[in-house]
Amino acid sequence: MTIEVKDVYKSMLGEEVLKGVSWEIGDDDCWLLTGPEDSGKTLLLRIILGLEKPDRGSVNLLGDYKYSSVNAGVVFQEDRLCEQFSAVENVAMVNRRLSENVASQELSKFLKDDQLRVPVRSLDPVTRRLVVMIRASIIPSDILLMDEPFRGMDPDLRSKCISYIRDKAGHKAIVFAQRTNEGLEFCRRFDLGRR
Repeated sequence: MTIEVKDVYKSMLGEEVLKGVSWEIGDDDCWLLTGPEDSGKTLLLRIILGLEKPDRGSVNLLGDYKYSSVNAGVVFQEDRLCEQFSAVENVAMVNRRLSENVASQELSKFLKDDQLRVPVRSLDPVTRRLVVMIRASIIPSDILLMDEPFRGMDPDLRSKCISYIRDKAGHKAIVFAQRTNEGLEFCRRFDLGRR
């Protein structure tokens, strides 16, 4: 599958944010979507996901693709966790075939035992981010779209997360959207600040 972003324009609050953006994302691609704050990184991901409509242009799914929209594992800027549920429950709920035991095994690669079964509202921001990253990485999907996934993490933890994401992705495309390329020098770069 290839995602073709073709000549996309989008204005927000009367200001044109995306101006003629064209981009192709294919299987096995690993992209860093970058640019300064307010350059449209999050907006472009939302358009790819079908959560926003472009003013002009299109997003096309090329190849033999069975869905009408992009089937993605997503890390949004906000955590979007079910606050009263545990980390294990939050991860297990996104995949009907995933048992809580498997969710617990995946989470245990990053979380302590006493963090697995408490409501996620009691976890610190970095630990919550880890839950979101793991959940997105193990959803059955065709692409991983990750918007500022490493917020608050030190370089060692970020490196461990990147290795985990790449391992779980296999041949899926990955898009990391963030302002810096720290730890992501291996990615191809799509810079909205230079459009």
